[in-house]
Amino acid sequence: MTDRCLYVSSAGVRRRGWSDTMVQELLGLPDVQGRDPRRCVPVRLYLLARVEAVERAPEFAAASAALAGARRSAAAGVLAERRRAAVLAAVRAEPIEVPRLPAAELERRAARHRHLLTPRGPDGDGLAADGSLVRWQVGYLRQALARYETLLDGLYGDLGRREAERLLGRRLYAAIAAAYPALARECARRIALEWR
Repeated sequence: MTDRCLYVSSAGVRRRGWSDTMVQELLGLPDVQGRDPRRCVPVRLYLLARVEAVERAPEFAAASAALAGARRSAAAGVLAERRRAAVLAAVRAEPIEVPRLPAAELERRAARHRHLLTPRGPDGDGLAADGSLVRWQVGYLRQALARYETLLDGLYGDLGRREAERLLGRRLYAAIAAAYPALARECARRIALEWR
């Protein structure tokens, strides 16, 4: 019979901060192997003095630091995934309210907004007949909805942020198209262009 004070089980080694990989690489085979008479399961026992000696070795410190780093990284990944899922849920659930303006007022504001962004060109008042006004109106309305971008705060990873930006952009353009059916074609063009 073995003296349990001199040995530690594999479960006891794990409680001391060891991973299964560390046990295999640093301790190797158990010093004693048998069966637990109470549960009829295999038991692997390691000499406590040998476990403590390995714990003082630099290899154990390096493996322990790597394990801690991996655990932190995994925990950070889980937290980032939760945050991403929460932001996506918020983007999906947030009602989008597009300002409703008469056609003439929307045209005036869109042209003014455009001229604030870029200096006047050779067309004078900027009301070109080539479809620019429709693009300006969608641009103005999209800018008016910029406050919804605060829903993306807290997302830093490229993948999660890009996905949330794509979802938000699609929802904003869809809301503009629903509020102003005459602008639906331009909204669809922008969705295809910006969020391929």
